[in-house]
Amino acid sequence: MGEKYRKGARITGEGRQDLAADLVERYRKGETIREMAEDIGRSYGFVHGVLVEAGVQMRGRGGPTRGAAGEARRAALRGGT
Repeated sequence: MGEKYRKGARITGEGRQDLAADLVERYRKGETIREMAEDIGRSYGFVHGVLVEAGVQMRGRGGPTRGAAGEARRAALRGGT
């Protein structure tokens, strides 16, 4: 996506629905809330809130985030190997 949203700007109506659909798809593919928040220029709390509003079952915390396993996971999310 990569579209930046002005901090504090309200995102309502169809724009919010489109954003929610995109974030839900990305989250279900394994992208983290922090990665999505950084990408769109909004806070972790904002992205989390949009996902909760959309009825997403949140993943548990944890998983490989450091070292070789974490790098492999990030590469897989980017589409590389």
